[in-house]
Amino acid sequence: MNSIIKNKVYFASDLHLGAPDYASSLEREKAFVKWLDLISIDALDLYLLGDIFDMWFDYKRVVPRGYVRLLGKLAELSDAGLQIHYFIGNHDMWVFDYFEKELNAKIYREPKKIKLGDKVLLVGHGDGLGGGDASYKFVKRIFAGKFNQWLFARLHPNFGLWLASFLSRRSRIANGNYDEQFHGEEKEMLVQYCKGLLKNKHYDYFIFGHRHLKMEIKLSDNSTYINLGEWVKHKPYAVFDGDKLSLQEFK
Repeated sequence: MNSIIKNKVYFASDLHLGAPDYASSLEREKAFVKWLDLISIDALDLYLLGDIFDMWFDYKRVVPRGYVRLLGKLAELSDAGLQIHYFIGNHDMWVFDYFEKELNAKIYREPKKIKLGDKVLLVGHGDGLGGGDASYKFVKRIFAGKFNQWLFARLHPNFGLWLASFLSRRSRIANGNYDEQFHGEEKEMLVQYCKGLLKNKHYDYFIFGHRHLKMEIKLSDNSTYINLGEWVKHKPYAVFDGDKLSLQEFK
């Protein structure tokens, strides 16, 4: 019997589990677990690029209700040798050490340069990068403050999670806004951010989430920007096969 070599690297982001309602979130979670079963055949690494949950808070002694299928599957795959890389997004910025302890996941809070074969990639969630969006960057600093996180942890989880969910209802997904519009490369802050980085350093691929649009844009003859899109209406992912990276969709 020929054994399958596990040498592929997969990328996914923006599941926003928990929004906009329980039923649709559960259906999305089950679909993602099926996708994890599929890629487990040949996956060596899995990169989750943020906003996996529409809201998450790492309590010391409490696990937020739900998501047992996803967490169980990730634990199973991790135990079988899959390395999970978790990039924190703007909706799950309150992930601390739970996934690191339970899933042996590597946690990142900033974009990271990685090398796959002879290719150099910059990987991250994508929020707050580039120019503009000053109001969001200000709010992010407030939520990322250690003292503010300590204060929130003092709230009873029933109230704390309700409050966080209430605030999260202002998000695009929670309000049913799935169809983002592409307004050209000049107005895409992440595209301009990547072009700026290319002036000083070469990257074969830039891979981000956050934008909720599946995009593949050539920045130069040998550099490509990829945005993974979201799993609420679509089911996109990227895979690196050892030679090239391709953007695909799970049917």
